[in-house]
Amino acid sequence: MVAYIEHMKKLGDLLFELLSESLGLKPNYLRSMKCHKGETFIFQYYPECPEPELTLGSSRHKDPCFITILLQDQIGGLQVLHQNQWVDVPPIHGALIVNVGDFLQAVSNDKFKSVAHRVLANNIGPRISVGSFFQGQMLPPKPYGPIKELLSEENPPLYRDFTTSEYINTYMNETLGRNAGIGWFKI
Repeated sequence: MVAYIEHMKKLGDLLFELLSESLGLKPNYLRSMKCHKGETFIFQYYPECPEPELTLGSSRHKDPCFITILLQDQIGGLQVLHQNQWVDVPPIHGALIVNVGDFLQAVSNDKFKSVAHRVLANNIGPRISVGSFFQGQMLPPKPYGPIKELLSEENPPLYRDFTTSEYINTYMNETLGRNAGIGWFKI
């Protein structure tokens, strides 16, 4: 378990370097903003459900973080919302899924978009997954907002600055981010 967590931290560091470069920034830019801090690891267990059509494993939401790295088993059930349609994300043995979260959408000023997703219950199982969430620096509180180097007259800031705790409190009070999510911080 400890070795897995250490590998996810290293992978997170590498992903933040690649994301920085894809925004036209120096490789260490997002790391210097402490986006790679505040790691949370959640081990999820969805038992077999005799009537899966009557429930969801988890409801529609977007992740309150910069990125999520997900390891899922071979049962499946993850879906993403694409063009107003739910699309299955079939498990691929040995593959990891990387989701962009709301914080990365905000700091990139919508260059990256967070993805709405859910998990369906299944009549086979159990379904097991491990989520590695990179939420940024929580203590001391650090404001996050659009990266100044990405802004111009033609590309003004779309979001106001917020702290991770401010976002999480808003997110939890609106039923797990199903409604406005990052929209609460739009200018």
